[in-house]
Amino acid sequence: MRVKICGVMTVEDAEYIVSLGADAIGMIVCSDSPREITLQQAAEIIGAVGSRTRTVCVTHTTSAEDLERILALRPAAVQISHDFPLPDPRDVAFIRVLMPTDLPRGDCDAVIVDASRGTGRLYDPAFARRMVEDSPVPVVLAGGLSPENVALAIDTVRPYAVDVCSGLESAPGVKDREKIRSFMRACRSRPPG
Repeated sequence: MRVKICGVMTVEDAEYIVSLGADAIGMIVCSDSPREITLQQAAEIIGAVGSRTRTVCVTHTTSAEDLERILALRPAAVQISHDFPLPDPRDVAFIRVLMPTDLPRGDCDAVIVDASRGTGRLYDPAFARRMVEDSPVPVVLAGGLSPENVALAIDTVRPYAVDVCSGLESAPGVKDREKIRSFMRACRSRPPG
């Protein structure tokens, strides 16, 4: 199963997560979040990780100027929560966040089913399964995932990938290495979506 670990705030955490084989790391920028880092910090993480894993800048901004500054960092992907028109052509992937009231979208490279937005609130299984069945693009599952429940979530929803943030922390923004290892083990025991 493909794994994205979000809310990465330091180069050290990024390096550790990459060493465990995560497929992507997410950095929260231009957002009101306890896990928000500066664009400079995001650039340092992107530089340190290089091509060893995908880097995703996660933002809840409504500002087109912020989005331009994020794109200038050249992450592999940008995850957005608002209905920005996407550049065409584009040289980074775009992931749109879908809420339980949203319809499937195909105007992006992937969608993430996530009403939680880093709060740890559990995903809606019926909505997640419906999106996996109906979406024209890959579906990433997020919301309340942890080492204890991710295997069941994968088996139930069958997403393309899973995304976790607060479920691997000892405090907001503080990643717990044992939880990260346990989560990765649970995910790797499941077949790819």
